[in-house]
Amino acid sequence: MLLVRTMVQLQPLRLGQKEIFPPLVLAPMAGVTNRAFRLLCREQGAGLVFTEMVSATALLYGNRKTRQLLVFGPDEGPVGVQLFGADPETMAEAARLVAELGFVCIDVNMGCPAPKIAQAGRAGVALMKDPELAYDVVRAMVRAVGEQVPVTVKLRAGWDEQSINAPEVARAVTAAGAVMVSVHGRTRAQMYRGEADRGIIRAVKEAVAVPVCGSGDVFTPQAAAMMFAETGCDGVMFARGALGNPWIFARTLTYLKTCVLPPAPGYEERLGMLLRHLELLLELKGEYIAVREMRRHAAWYTKGLPGAAQFRDQIQRAASREEFYAMVRNYARDLAAEGKPGGQYSG
Repeated sequence: MLLVRTMVQLQPLRLGQKEIFPPLVLAPMAGVTNRAFRLLCREQGAGLVFTEMVSATALLYGNRKTRQLLVFGPDEGPVGVQLFGADPETMAEAARLVAELGFVCIDVNMGCPAPKIAQAGRAGVALMKDPELAYDVVRAMVRAVGEQVPVTVKLRAGWDEQSINAPEVARAVTAAGAVMVSVHGRTRAQMYRGEADRGIIRAVKEAVAVPVCGSGDVFTPQAAAMMFAETGCDGVMFARGALGNPWIFARTLTYLKTCVLPPAPGYEERLGMLLRHLELLLELKGEYIAVREMRRHAAWYTKGLPGAAQFRDQIQRAASREEFYAMVRNYARDLAAEGKPGGQYSG
């Protein structure tokens, strides 16, 4: 990865009349970006964090689990909510419901590649196959909430290599009133394979007058700097790069301001954050669910550490807070025995 030696002059992201700084955004991720993880990323410097994606239809039906996805606190800072659906009236009514809750923006999911979203329901990235419908969805939502809450949109490059149309869809949704567009530089057909195309993000930036966030393959501060430099984007959105790595926001901000790459956190800090994440999730979801959800987070937090594969196998059997803590303590003891207390592992 090449180092960007010129400091990036960061400017606030403008969402209508609102400003977000720094322009480093935690992407909406199903099963991940609940209150617990959002809070950790916000503490590490994320300027804007998003909820998990929320089904507009389930919201209107009063689904209890869906309503729980909307819970957030003032200590999280600016929080955006992401809705998915393909019916303009349903999306507009869902926007009215969440407009009163204090979110800084309402994002429309036009990027999710999951088959149950994109194929079965015409939502997610499938909306990009019909720019007129994408326009109608955003227009209905903007009319529903007026200037109360700005509407934003998250896109992919397109459905497949033969139908890359992110600039066209971006023009349509901004004409409908969207105040920001985020773009993941892969098609739906690619899923998460290959490399994200930053050229597509640059093309969207050149096509619209609203702020654009670049997304895709942003796993390091250097990658974030390259995203700014190569696309001219106004903000960078972190998704998989933030998994088990909330420090990426603080490290990126330092790197962008100084061109100095801060050291990666050592294993003591990583395991400490893992346990703090567990405690926050226990408060949110209770022991049974929290411990089981944290098993996969443990894999992300320990990626690249010595003995991580064996630890991941062990932690899958943790069934209580006490068992989880004991396994983490034992793993920390094993790492310390290697003679590198708190040592740095790049991962």
